[in-house]
Amino acid sequence: MVMDHSDLAIAYPLSAIAEAFEDLSTKVQGIKNGSSTQHIRLDSFCEIASLVSVLFRCLGLAFKFAEMEYVAKLHGLVEASKTYQTLQDVIDHDVARDTVKTSGSYSRNLRRVRQGLDLVRAIFEQLLSTSDIYLKEVASTAYGEVCAPYHSWGVRTAVYAGMYTLPTRDQLFVKLNETEQSAEKKMRRYITASRPVIEYIDKMYLTRNIALDW
Repeated sequence: MVMDHSDLAIAYPLSAIAEAFEDLSTKVQGIKNGSSTQHIRLDSFCEIASLVSVLFRCLGLAFKFAEMEYVAKLHGLVEASKTYQTLQDVIDHDVARDTVKTSGSYSRNLRRVRQGLDLVRAIFEQLLSTSDIYLKEVASTAYGEVCAPYHSWGVRTAVYAGMYTLPTRDQLFVKLNETEQSAEKKMRRYITASRPVIEYIDKMYLTRNIALDW
């Protein structure tokens, strides 16, 4: 019996995430080296990015705010995909209206979703760099690197307080339906595949003279 994409995402979320981002990374690399002139479709990006939300849920209360923010911003992009075809289109829409950094704008939503993808990348890197049973240090370091500089004092305080509720390393792997060995392989695949995707998104802002410090 062949498992379709949705079944894979439910039963083995890490497999679905790694596979989807490898496909997206291939498309990004094609654009970068000039072998493809097709931009990344917004609806396809949203479908792939939606797979990541399960990881925040598996981390529990500590990352509840990250999950809520990620899902809300992604929903905004899904709505935008009904009107705009590509990631470039939504940024250009806001550039033309001078609303790039406005709360609720498409460009701001994309920036926050990109931040969520990078947070997962950082968590995976920290997980792979240690064998600690408890994830407090892993998650705190990743959050401090990626999200904390952009969150208010109140949000940072709540997130760090929630770190004590994180599952253990083994509990996380059980939630993901993985062994430690299988999970590590898929985390490495995501780390490798997500980097060019994140760089691609960043470049869209930078080439329009939009700084990334927000």
